[in-house]
Amino acid sequence: MKNIFKATTLIALASTVALSSCIEEVYPTSDVSQEQLESSVKAGEAMIMAMPGFMVNWNSTGAEWHGDFGYSSMMHIRDCMTGDMSILGIGLNYNQWSNYTQIVYLGQNYASVQRIWVYLNKQVLACNKALEYYNEDVEDEYSKGARATALTFRALTYLDLARWYEFLPNNNTSATNSFGNNVEGLTVPIVTETTTEQEARNNPRATHEEMSAFLLKDLDYAEQNIGYASYGTMLLPDLACVYGLKARLYMWNNDYAKAAEYAKLAIDASGCTPLTKEAWTSPTSGFNSFDNTSWMWGLKFEKENDAVATGICNWTSMMSPEAEYGYAAVGACPIIDASMYARISDTDFRKLSWVTPGVTALSTEFPLCVEDDRAFYVQNFPYASIKFRPGAGNVSDANEGSATAVPVMRVEEMWFNYIESVAHTNPAEGKKLLTDFMVNYRDPQYTCEATDQDAIIEEIVFQKRVELWGEGHTLYDIKRLNYSVTRNYEGTNFYAGSEKNTIGRPAWMNMVIVQSEGNNNAAVAKWNNPDIPDTY
Repeated sequence: MKNIFKATTLIALASTVALSSCIEEVYPTSDVSQEQLESSVKAGEAMIMAMPGFMVNWNSTGAEWHGDFGYSSMMHIRDCMTGDMSILGIGLNYNQWSNYTQIVYLGQNYASVQRIWVYLNKQVLACNKALEYYNEDVEDEYSKGARATALTFRALTYLDLARWYEFLPNNNTSATNSFGNNVEGLTVPIVTETTTEQEARNNPRATHEEMSAFLLKDLDYAEQNIGYASYGTMLLPDLACVYGLKARLYMWNNDYAKAAEYAKLAIDASGCTPLTKEAWTSPTSGFNSFDNTSWMWGLKFEKENDAVATGICNWTSMMSPEAEYGYAAVGACPIIDASMYARISDTDFRKLSWVTPGVTALSTEFPLCVEDDRAFYVQNFPYASIKFRPGAGNVSDANEGSATAVPVMRVEEMWFNYIESVAHTNPAEGKKLLTDFMVNYRDPQYTCEATDQDAIIEEIVFQKRVELWGEGHTLYDIKRLNYSVTRNYEGTNFYAGSEKNTIGRPAWMNMVIVQSEGNNNAAVAKWNNPDIPDTY
Protein backbone atom coordinates (compact mmCIF):
# COMPACT_ATOMS: atom_id res chain seq x y z
CA MET A 1 0.00 0.00 0.00
CA LYS A 2 1.13 3.51 -0.74
CA ASN A 3 2.34 5.81 2.00
CA ILE A 4 -0.03 8.75 1.99
CA PHE A 5 2.53 10.99 3.66
CA LYS A 6 5.58 11.12 1.43
CA ALA A 7 7.10 14.20 3.02
CA THR A 8 10.67 12.92 2.96
CA THR A 9 10.55 12.30 -0.77
CA LEU A 10 8.86 15.62 -1.42
CA ILE A 11 11.47 17.60 0.51
CA ALA A 12 14.30 15.74 -1.21
CA LEU A 13 12.83 16.49 -4.62
CA ALA A 14 12.23 20.12 -3.72
CA SER A 15 15.93 20.56 -2.97
CA THR A 16 16.81 19.64 -6.55
CA VAL A 17 14.48 22.07 -8.30
CA ALA A 18 16.05 23.49 -11.45
CA LEU A 19 15.65 27.15 -12.40
CA SER A 20 15.13 28.72 -15.81
CA SER A 21 15.62 32.24 -17.09
CA CYS A 22 12.99 34.88 -17.63
CA ILE A 23 11.62 35.58 -21.06
CA GLU A 24 13.60 38.79 -21.47
CA GLU A 25 16.81 36.78 -21.32
CA VAL A 26 16.12 33.41 -22.91
CA TYR A 27 13.15 32.04 -24.81
CA PRO A 28 12.22 28.44 -24.04
CA THR A 29 13.17 27.14 -27.49
CA SER A 30 15.97 24.65 -26.93
CA ASP A 31 17.93 27.24 -24.93
CA VAL A 32 18.36 29.57 -27.91
CA SER A 33 19.43 33.02 -26.70
CA GLN A 34 17.78 36.22 -27.84
CA GLU A 35 20.90 37.25 -29.74
CA GLN A 36 21.04 33.93 -31.55
CA LEU A 37 17.36 34.14 -32.40
CA GLU A 38 17.73 37.53 -34.01
CA SER A 39 20.78 36.48 -36.05
CA SER A 40 19.42 33.14 -37.16
CA VAL A 41 17.93 32.63 -40.61
CA LYS A 42 15.15 30.76 -38.86
CA ALA A 43 14.58 33.47 -36.30
CA GLY A 44 10.96 33.91 -37.35
CA GLU A 45 10.12 30.26 -36.84
CA ALA A 46 11.89 30.32 -33.48
CA MET A 47 9.84 33.36 -32.47
CA ILE A 48 6.66 31.50 -33.35
CA MET A 49 7.67 28.40 -31.40
CA ALA A 50 8.70 30.57 -28.44
CA MET A 51 5.01 31.26 -27.81
CA PRO A 52 3.95 27.67 -27.06
CA GLY A 53 7.35 27.24 -25.39
CA PHE A 54 6.56 29.96 -22.90
CA MET A 55 3.27 28.26 -22.05
CA VAL A 56 5.28 25.51 -20.31
CA ASN A 57 7.95 27.76 -18.83
CA TRP A 58 9.06 27.00 -15.26
CA ASN A 59 9.67 29.85 -12.82
CA SER A 60 8.63 32.62 -15.18
CA THR A 61 8.24 35.09 -12.30
CA GLY A 62 11.65 34.26 -10.83
CA ALA A 63 10.17 33.67 -7.37
CA GLU A 64 10.76 29.89 -7.34
CA TRP A 65 7.14 29.23 -6.43
CA HIS A 66 6.45 25.56 -7.06
CA GLY A 67 3.14 26.32 -8.76
CA ASP A 68 4.79 28.45 -11.45
CA PHE A 69 4.89 26.18 -14.49
CA GLY A 70 3.30 28.27 -17.21
CA TYR A 71 -0.14 28.71 -18.70
CA SER A 72 -1.62 25.64 -16.99
CA SER A 73 -0.78 27.28 -13.64
CA MET A 74 -3.12 30.11 -14.61
CA MET A 75 -5.81 27.58 -15.52
CA HIS A 76 -5.46 25.91 -12.13
CA ILE A 77 -5.50 29.19 -10.20
CA ARG A 78 -8.80 30.12 -11.84
CA ASP A 79 -10.36 26.78 -10.96
CA CYS A 80 -9.21 27.05 -7.34
CA MET A 81 -11.11 30.34 -7.15
CA THR A 82 -14.46 28.75 -8.07
CA GLY A 83 -16.81 26.54 -6.08
CA ASP A 84 -16.11 23.51 -8.25
CA MET A 85 -12.65 22.59 -6.95
CA SER A 86 -10.97 22.36 -3.57
CA ILE A 87 -7.86 20.69 -2.18
CA LEU A 88 -7.95 17.44 -0.23
CA GLY A 89 -7.69 18.26 3.47
CA ILE A 90 -4.93 15.76 4.26
CA GLY A 91 -2.55 17.61 1.97
CA LEU A 92 -2.93 21.14 3.28
CA ASN A 93 0.69 21.29 4.53
CA TYR A 94 1.76 20.97 0.89
CA ASN A 95 -0.98 23.09 -0.67
CA GLN A 96 0.65 25.52 -3.10
CA TRP A 97 -2.70 27.09 -3.94
CA SER A 98 -4.03 28.01 -0.48
CA ASN A 99 -4.27 31.76 -1.14
CA TYR A 100 -6.50 31.07 -4.13
CA THR A 101 -8.69 28.44 -2.47
CA GLN A 102 -9.06 30.46 0.75
CA ILE A 103 -9.33 33.81 -1.08
CA VAL A 104 -6.69 35.58 1.00
CA TYR A 105 -3.69 37.80 0.24
CA LEU A 106 -5.12 38.83 -3.12
CA GLY A 107 -4.55 42.58 -2.79
CA GLN A 108 -2.31 44.57 -5.12
CA ASN A 109 0.79 44.19 -2.91
CA TYR A 110 0.83 40.39 -2.67
CA ALA A 111 2.84 37.77 -4.55
CA SER A 112 -0.34 35.76 -5.22
CA VAL A 113 -1.52 38.53 -7.53
CA GLN A 114 1.92 39.30 -8.94
CA ARG A 115 2.30 35.73 -10.23
CA ILE A 116 -0.76 36.10 -12.42
CA TRP A 117 0.02 39.56 -13.74
CA VAL A 118 3.68 38.85 -14.47
CA TYR A 119 3.10 35.53 -16.20
CA LEU A 120 0.30 36.66 -18.51
CA ASN A 121 2.07 39.88 -19.44
CA LYS A 122 5.24 37.95 -20.24
CA GLN A 123 3.14 35.72 -22.46
CA VAL A 124 1.94 38.89 -24.22
CA LEU A 125 5.60 39.88 -24.59
CA ALA A 126 6.41 36.55 -26.24
CA CYS A 127 3.62 37.24 -28.74
CA ASN A 128 4.77 40.80 -29.35
CA LYS A 129 8.31 39.60 -30.05
CA ALA A 130 6.94 37.39 -32.81
CA LEU A 131 4.77 40.24 -34.09
CA GLU A 132 7.81 42.54 -34.25
CA TYR A 133 9.39 40.05 -36.60
CA TYR A 134 6.22 39.45 -38.63
CA ASN A 135 5.14 43.07 -38.59
CA GLU A 136 2.01 44.57 -40.07
CA ASP A 137 3.82 45.37 -43.33
CA VAL A 138 4.57 41.74 -44.26
CA GLU A 139 3.47 40.90 -47.77
CA ASP A 140 4.24 37.26 -48.54
CA GLU A 141 1.61 34.71 -47.66
CA TYR A 142 3.73 32.68 -45.24
CA SER A 143 4.57 35.78 -43.20
CA LYS A 144 0.91 36.76 -43.12
CA GLY A 145 0.11 33.31 -41.79
CA ALA A 146 2.83 33.60 -39.16
CA ARG A 147 1.54 37.01 -38.09
CA ALA A 148 -1.97 35.59 -37.89
CA THR A 149 -0.67 32.83 -35.63
CA ALA A 150 1.01 35.31 -33.29
CA LEU A 151 -2.10 37.50 -33.21
CA THR A 152 -4.18 34.46 -32.27
CA PHE A 153 -1.85 33.65 -29.39
CA ARG A 154 -1.99 37.25 -28.20
CA ALA A 155 -5.77 37.28 -28.47
CA LEU A 156 -5.93 34.15 -26.31
CA THR A 157 -3.84 35.89 -23.66
CA TYR A 158 -5.58 39.26 -23.73
CA LEU A 159 -9.00 37.65 -23.64
CA ASP A 160 -7.91 35.84 -20.48
CA LEU A 161 -6.58 39.06 -18.99
CA ALA A 162 -9.66 41.05 -19.95
CA ARG A 163 -12.18 38.57 -18.57
CA TRP A 164 -10.22 38.12 -15.36
CA TYR A 165 -9.43 41.76 -14.59
CA GLU A 166 -12.60 43.48 -15.81
CA PHE A 167 -14.46 44.92 -12.86
CA LEU A 168 -18.06 43.76 -12.78
CA PRO A 169 -20.64 44.64 -10.11
CA ASN A 170 -20.80 42.35 -7.09
CA ASN A 171 -22.23 42.18 -3.60
CA ASN A 172 -18.98 42.84 -1.71
CA THR A 173 -17.07 45.72 -3.32
CA SER A 174 -18.01 48.99 -4.95
CA ALA A 175 -16.89 49.92 -8.44
CA THR A 176 -15.67 53.19 -6.95
CA ASN A 177 -12.15 52.61 -5.66
CA SER A 178 -10.31 54.36 -2.81
CA PHE A 179 -9.38 57.25 -5.13
CA GLY A 180 -13.03 57.90 -5.96
CA ASN A 181 -12.70 56.54 -9.52
CA ASN A 182 -15.34 54.28 -11.02
CA VAL A 183 -13.60 51.28 -12.59
CA GLU A 184 -16.61 49.27 -13.75
CA GLY A 185 -16.02 47.72 -17.17
CA LEU A 186 -12.30 48.46 -17.19
CA THR A 187 -10.01 45.62 -18.28
CA VAL A 188 -6.21 45.97 -18.66
CA PRO A 189 -3.82 48.23 -20.57
CA ILE A 190 -3.14 47.06 -24.12
CA VAL A 191 0.51 46.68 -25.10
CA THR A 192 1.33 45.82 -28.72
CA GLU A 193 4.55 45.25 -30.60
CA THR A 194 4.65 48.97 -31.46
CA THR A 195 3.97 50.36 -27.96
CA THR A 196 6.86 52.55 -26.83
CA GLU A 197 8.20 52.73 -23.29
CA GLN A 198 6.87 56.28 -23.00
CA GLU A 199 3.40 55.13 -24.08
CA ALA A 200 3.52 52.20 -21.65
CA ARG A 201 4.17 54.58 -18.76
CA ASN A 202 0.86 56.33 -19.38
CA ASN A 203 -1.29 53.52 -20.73
CA PRO A 204 -4.84 53.42 -19.32
CA ARG A 205 -6.94 50.32 -18.78
CA ALA A 206 -8.99 49.56 -21.87
CA THR A 207 -12.74 49.60 -21.49
CA HIS A 208 -14.66 46.44 -22.33
CA GLU A 209 -15.64 47.97 -25.64
CA GLU A 210 -12.09 49.06 -26.48
CA MET A 211 -10.66 45.65 -25.64
CA SER A 212 -13.35 43.88 -27.64
CA ALA A 213 -12.64 46.03 -30.70
CA PHE A 214 -8.89 45.42 -30.34
CA LEU A 215 -9.34 41.66 -30.11
CA LEU A 216 -11.87 41.52 -32.93
CA LYS A 217 -9.52 43.41 -35.27
CA ASP A 218 -6.68 40.97 -34.55
CA LEU A 219 -8.91 37.92 -34.87
CA ASP A 220 -10.38 39.22 -38.14
CA TYR A 221 -6.84 39.38 -39.55
CA ALA A 222 -6.13 35.91 -38.20
CA GLU A 223 -9.32 34.53 -39.70
CA GLN A 224 -8.35 35.83 -43.13
CA ASN A 225 -4.68 34.79 -43.05
CA ILE A 226 -3.94 31.94 -40.65
CA GLY A 227 -4.49 29.38 -43.39
CA TYR A 228 -1.29 30.55 -45.09
CA ALA A 229 0.84 28.98 -42.37
CA SER A 230 0.25 25.31 -41.63
CA TYR A 231 2.56 24.11 -38.86
CA GLY A 232 1.07 20.66 -38.43
CA THR A 233 1.06 20.76 -34.63
CA MET A 234 -1.63 21.22 -32.02
CA LEU A 235 0.80 23.50 -30.17
CA LEU A 236 -0.12 26.24 -32.64
CA PRO A 237 -3.65 27.44 -33.42
CA ASP A 238 -5.40 26.97 -36.74
CA LEU A 239 -8.54 28.52 -38.25
CA ALA A 240 -10.83 26.48 -35.99
CA CYS A 241 -9.06 27.94 -32.96
CA VAL A 242 -9.54 31.46 -34.31
CA TYR A 243 -13.26 30.74 -34.62
CA GLY A 244 -13.18 29.33 -31.09
CA LEU A 245 -11.62 32.50 -29.69
CA LYS A 246 -14.23 34.58 -31.49
CA ALA A 247 -16.93 32.46 -29.87
CA ARG A 248 -15.37 33.12 -26.44
CA LEU A 249 -15.13 36.84 -27.25
CA TYR A 250 -18.75 37.13 -28.35
CA MET A 251 -19.90 35.27 -25.23
CA TRP A 252 -17.93 37.76 -23.12
CA ASN A 253 -19.79 40.49 -25.03
CA ASN A 254 -23.14 38.75 -24.41
CA ASP A 255 -23.61 38.70 -28.17
CA TYR A 256 -25.04 35.21 -28.22
CA ALA A 257 -26.13 35.17 -31.85
CA LYS A 258 -22.54 35.76 -32.99
CA ALA A 259 -21.22 33.41 -30.31
CA ALA A 260 -23.42 30.61 -31.63
CA GLU A 261 -22.33 31.34 -35.19
CA TYR A 262 -18.62 31.16 -34.40
CA ALA A 263 -18.86 28.21 -32.02
CA LYS A 264 -20.53 26.23 -34.81
CA LEU A 265 -17.87 27.38 -37.28
CA ALA A 266 -15.21 26.19 -34.84
CA ILE A 267 -16.88 22.78 -34.50
CA ASP A 268 -17.15 22.33 -38.25
CA ALA A 269 -13.68 23.63 -39.10
CA SER A 270 -11.98 21.53 -36.43
CA GLY A 271 -13.15 18.19 -37.76
CA CYS A 272 -13.05 17.08 -34.11
CA THR A 273 -15.51 14.85 -32.29
CA PRO A 274 -16.21 14.58 -28.55
CA LEU A 275 -14.11 12.16 -26.56
CA THR A 276 -15.44 8.64 -26.09
CA LYS A 277 -15.64 6.97 -22.69
CA GLU A 278 -12.65 4.82 -23.56
CA ALA A 279 -10.50 7.81 -24.52
CA TRP A 280 -11.64 9.92 -21.56
CA THR A 281 -11.00 7.29 -18.90
CA SER A 282 -7.88 5.65 -20.33
CA PRO A 283 -5.26 5.21 -17.56
CA THR A 284 -2.44 5.57 -20.07
CA SER A 285 -3.63 8.33 -22.41
CA GLY A 286 -6.55 10.05 -20.70
CA PHE A 287 -6.09 13.82 -20.84
CA ASN A 288 -2.34 13.61 -21.22
CA SER A 289 -1.58 13.50 -24.95
CA PHE A 290 -2.57 14.97 -28.29
CA ASP A 291 -3.58 11.54 -29.54
CA ASN A 292 -7.35 12.01 -29.37
CA THR A 293 -10.29 13.19 -31.45
CA SER A 294 -11.42 16.28 -29.55
CA TRP A 295 -8.52 18.59 -28.72
CA MET A 296 -8.13 21.62 -30.95
CA TRP A 297 -5.23 23.37 -29.21
CA GLY A 298 -2.94 22.32 -26.40
CA LEU A 299 0.37 22.76 -24.62
CA LYS A 300 2.95 20.05 -23.98
CA PHE A 301 5.56 19.39 -21.34
CA GLU A 302 8.46 17.51 -22.96
CA LYS A 303 10.97 15.39 -21.03
CA GLU A 304 13.59 18.08 -21.60
CA ASN A 305 11.38 20.80 -20.15
CA ASP A 306 12.59 22.55 -16.97
CA ALA A 307 9.25 22.03 -15.21
CA VAL A 308 9.46 18.29 -15.89
CA ALA A 309 13.08 18.23 -14.70
CA THR A 310 12.06 19.58 -11.29
CA GLY A 311 10.07 16.40 -10.71
CA ILE A 312 7.42 18.14 -8.62
CA CYS A 313 6.84 21.61 -10.09
CA ASN A 314 4.60 20.73 -12.99
CA TRP A 315 1.02 20.00 -14.02
CA THR A 316 1.08 16.25 -13.40
CA SER A 317 2.62 16.63 -9.96
CA MET A 318 -0.17 18.99 -8.90
CA MET A 319 -3.12 17.37 -10.69
CA SER A 320 -2.59 13.62 -10.54
CA PRO A 321 -2.61 11.72 -7.23
CA GLU A 322 -1.57 8.65 -9.20
CA ALA A 323 1.83 10.25 -9.88
CA GLU A 324 3.64 8.87 -6.83
CA TYR A 325 6.39 11.51 -6.91
CA GLY A 326 4.16 14.59 -6.86
CA TYR A 327 2.33 17.04 -4.63
CA ALA A 328 -1.07 15.47 -5.35
CA ALA A 329 0.18 12.07 -4.17
CA VAL A 330 0.93 13.40 -0.67
CA GLY A 331 -2.60 14.70 -0.39
CA ALA A 332 -2.39 18.18 -1.92
CA CYS A 333 -4.77 16.91 -4.54
CA PRO A 334 -7.54 18.79 -6.38
CA ILE A 335 -10.98 17.46 -5.51
CA ILE A 336 -14.43 18.10 -6.90
CA ASP A 337 -17.05 19.89 -4.80
CA ALA A 338 -19.19 17.27 -3.06
CA SER A 339 -22.50 18.82 -4.12
CA MET A 340 -21.34 19.05 -7.72
CA TYR A 341 -20.29 15.41 -7.69
CA ALA A 342 -23.63 14.34 -6.20
CA ARG A 343 -25.51 16.15 -8.97
CA ILE A 344 -23.74 14.22 -11.74
CA SER A 345 -25.69 11.14 -12.78
CA ASP A 346 -24.08 7.76 -12.07
CA THR A 347 -24.79 6.87 -15.70
CA ASP A 348 -22.67 9.78 -16.94
CA PHE A 349 -19.20 8.32 -17.59
CA ARG A 350 -17.55 11.66 -16.74
CA LYS A 351 -18.29 10.87 -13.08
CA LEU A 352 -15.46 8.32 -13.32
CA SER A 353 -13.06 11.31 -13.40
CA TRP A 354 -13.08 11.37 -9.59
CA VAL A 355 -12.52 8.82 -6.84
CA THR A 356 -15.78 7.83 -5.19
CA PRO A 357 -16.36 9.09 -1.63
CA GLY A 358 -16.24 5.72 0.08
CA VAL A 359 -17.70 2.48 -1.19
CA THR A 360 -20.44 3.26 -3.72
CA ALA A 361 -21.83 1.73 -6.87
CA LEU A 362 -18.95 3.34 -8.76
CA SER A 363 -16.20 2.05 -6.46
CA THR A 364 -15.30 -0.79 -8.79
CA GLU A 365 -15.70 1.17 -12.03
CA PHE A 366 -13.31 4.10 -12.03
CA PRO A 367 -10.12 3.10 -13.87
CA LEU A 368 -6.67 3.45 -12.32
CA CYS A 369 -3.14 3.25 -13.60
CA VAL A 370 -2.47 0.62 -10.91
CA GLU A 371 -5.65 -1.35 -10.24
CA ASP A 372 -4.35 -2.76 -6.95
CA ASP A 373 -4.55 0.77 -5.48
CA ARG A 374 -8.35 1.01 -5.75
CA ALA A 375 -9.18 0.43 -2.08
CA PHE A 376 -6.41 2.81 -1.03
CA TYR A 377 -7.82 5.67 -3.09
CA VAL A 378 -11.42 5.07 -2.02
CA GLN A 379 -10.32 5.24 1.62
CA ASN A 380 -7.83 8.10 1.45
CA PHE A 381 -8.64 10.22 -1.61
CA PRO A 382 -12.42 10.82 -1.68
CA TYR A 383 -13.50 13.12 -4.54
CA ALA A 384 -9.90 13.30 -5.83
CA SER A 385 -9.44 13.95 -9.52
CA ILE A 386 -8.06 11.15 -11.69
CA LYS A 387 -8.97 12.97 -14.89
CA PHE A 388 -5.41 13.97 -15.77
CA ARG A 389 -3.18 10.91 -16.03
CA PRO A 390 0.60 10.66 -15.74
CA GLY A 391 2.31 10.38 -19.12
CA ALA A 392 1.86 6.88 -20.59
CA GLY A 393 0.31 5.93 -17.25
CA ASN A 394 3.78 5.90 -15.65
CA VAL A 395 3.17 6.64 -11.97
CA SER A 396 6.76 6.30 -10.72
CA ASP A 397 9.07 7.95 -13.28
CA ALA A 398 8.71 11.74 -13.16
CA ASN A 399 10.51 12.20 -16.47
CA GLU A 400 7.90 10.21 -18.35
CA GLY A 401 4.95 10.76 -16.04
CA SER A 402 5.24 14.56 -16.14
CA ALA A 403 5.80 14.74 -19.90
CA THR A 404 2.14 15.35 -20.65
CA ALA A 405 -0.11 17.51 -22.80
CA VAL A 406 -2.79 19.85 -21.42
CA PRO A 407 -5.87 21.02 -23.37
CA VAL A 408 -6.21 24.72 -24.17
CA MET A 409 -9.28 24.33 -26.38
CA ARG A 410 -11.49 21.30 -26.96
CA VAL A 411 -14.37 20.85 -29.37
CA GLU A 412 -16.65 20.04 -26.42
CA GLU A 413 -16.19 23.59 -25.14
CA MET A 414 -17.40 24.84 -28.50
CA TRP A 415 -20.41 22.53 -28.33
CA PHE A 416 -21.42 23.87 -24.92
CA ASN A 417 -20.78 27.47 -26.03
CA TYR A 418 -23.00 26.84 -29.04
CA ILE A 419 -25.75 25.20 -26.98
CA GLU A 420 -25.76 27.93 -24.33
CA SER A 421 -25.73 30.70 -26.91
CA VAL A 422 -28.73 29.19 -28.69
CA ALA A 423 -30.55 28.88 -25.35
CA HIS A 424 -30.22 32.62 -24.72
CA THR A 425 -32.46 33.28 -27.72
CA ASN A 426 -34.38 30.00 -27.99
CA PRO A 427 -34.52 28.10 -24.68
CA ALA A 428 -36.46 25.13 -26.06
CA GLU A 429 -33.94 24.61 -28.84
CA GLY A 430 -31.07 24.96 -26.37
CA LYS A 431 -32.66 22.29 -24.15
CA LYS A 432 -33.03 19.98 -27.14
CA LEU A 433 -29.43 20.52 -28.22
CA LEU A 434 -28.19 19.80 -24.69
CA THR A 435 -30.24 16.62 -24.44
CA ASP A 436 -29.03 15.41 -27.82
CA PHE A 437 -25.39 16.08 -26.94
CA MET A 438 -25.60 14.40 -23.55
CA VAL A 439 -27.47 11.32 -24.79
CA ASN A 440 -25.20 10.87 -27.80
CA TYR A 441 -21.86 11.53 -26.12
CA ARG A 442 -22.03 11.42 -22.31
CA ASP A 443 -25.06 9.79 -20.68
CA PRO A 444 -27.57 7.71 -22.67
CA GLN A 445 -30.10 8.07 -19.85
CA TYR A 446 -29.83 11.86 -19.55
CA THR A 447 -32.94 14.01 -19.28
CA CYS A 448 -33.14 17.77 -18.72
CA GLU A 449 -35.76 18.64 -16.11
CA ALA A 450 -35.39 22.42 -16.46
CA THR A 451 -38.31 24.29 -17.99
CA ASP A 452 -37.72 28.05 -17.83
CA GLN A 453 -34.89 29.84 -19.64
CA ASP A 454 -32.73 30.61 -16.60
CA ALA A 455 -32.89 27.02 -15.38
CA ILE A 456 -32.12 25.65 -18.83
CA ILE A 457 -29.07 27.90 -19.17
CA GLU A 458 -27.91 26.98 -15.67
CA GLU A 459 -28.17 23.27 -16.53
CA ILE A 460 -26.21 23.80 -19.75
CA VAL A 461 -23.50 25.66 -17.87
CA PHE A 462 -23.44 23.01 -15.14
CA GLN A 463 -22.82 20.29 -17.72
CA LYS A 464 -20.12 22.48 -19.26
CA ARG A 465 -18.51 22.82 -15.82
CA VAL A 466 -18.48 19.05 -15.45
CA GLU A 467 -17.08 18.65 -18.95
CA LEU A 468 -14.27 21.18 -18.55
CA TRP A 469 -13.53 20.65 -14.84
CA GLY A 470 -9.86 21.37 -14.19
CA GLU A 471 -9.34 23.13 -17.54
CA GLY A 472 -9.62 26.72 -16.30
CA HIS A 473 -12.90 27.91 -17.87
CA THR A 474 -15.48 27.94 -15.09
CA LEU A 475 -14.44 31.23 -13.47
CA TYR A 476 -15.26 33.13 -16.65
CA ASP A 477 -18.75 31.66 -16.90
CA ILE A 478 -19.56 32.30 -13.23
CA LYS A 479 -18.39 35.88 -13.58
CA ARG A 480 -20.18 36.49 -16.89
CA LEU A 481 -23.50 35.06 -15.73
CA ASN A 482 -23.42 36.56 -12.21
CA TYR A 483 -23.65 33.14 -10.54
CA SER A 484 -23.13 32.65 -6.82
CA VAL A 485 -20.43 30.44 -5.32
CA THR A 486 -21.54 28.16 -2.47
CA ARG A 487 -18.85 26.35 -0.52
CA ASN A 488 -20.27 26.44 3.00
CA TYR A 489 -23.14 23.98 3.36
CA GLU A 490 -23.95 20.85 5.32
CA GLY A 491 -21.75 18.07 3.99
CA THR A 492 -19.24 20.37 2.26
CA ASN A 493 -15.79 19.00 1.49
CA PHE A 494 -14.18 22.44 1.31
CA TYR A 495 -11.61 22.68 4.09
CA ALA A 496 -11.86 25.13 6.99
CA GLY A 497 -10.92 28.63 5.90
CA SER A 498 -12.06 28.12 2.32
CA GLU A 499 -15.78 27.69 3.06
CA LYS A 500 -16.99 30.97 1.53
CA ASN A 501 -20.39 31.76 0.05
CA THR A 502 -21.36 34.67 -2.16
CA ILE A 503 -24.53 36.30 -3.37
CA GLY A 504 -24.00 36.60 -7.10
CA ARG A 505 -20.54 36.73 -8.71
CA PRO A 506 -17.69 36.82 -6.21
CA ALA A 507 -15.76 40.07 -5.83
CA TRP A 508 -12.61 37.95 -5.91
CA MET A 509 -13.18 37.24 -9.61
CA ASN A 510 -12.38 40.91 -10.33
CA MET A 511 -8.62 40.39 -10.22
CA VAL A 512 -6.50 43.28 -8.91
CA ILE A 513 -3.60 44.74 -10.90
CA VAL A 514 -0.28 44.68 -9.05
CA GLN A 515 0.94 47.88 -7.42
CA SER A 516 4.16 47.85 -9.44
CA GLU A 517 2.13 48.41 -12.60
CA GLY A 518 0.62 51.53 -11.03
CA ASN A 519 4.09 52.66 -9.93
CA ASN A 520 5.29 52.50 -13.53
CA ASN A 521 2.10 53.40 -15.36
CA ALA A 522 0.55 56.68 -14.24
CA ALA A 523 -2.72 55.95 -16.05
CA VAL A 524 -3.31 52.87 -13.88
CA ALA A 525 -2.07 54.18 -10.52
CA LYS A 526 -5.47 55.53 -9.43
CA TRP A 527 -7.63 53.29 -11.57
CA ASN A 528 -7.03 49.88 -10.03
CA ASN A 529 -9.81 47.58 -8.85
CA PRO A 530 -10.62 47.71 -5.14
CA ASP A 531 -8.64 45.14 -3.16
CA ILE A 532 -10.32 41.76 -2.90
CA PRO A 533 -11.68 41.28 0.64
CA ASP A 534 -10.45 38.30 2.65
CA THR A 535 -13.75 37.76 4.47
CA TYR A 536 -17.21 36.98 3.09
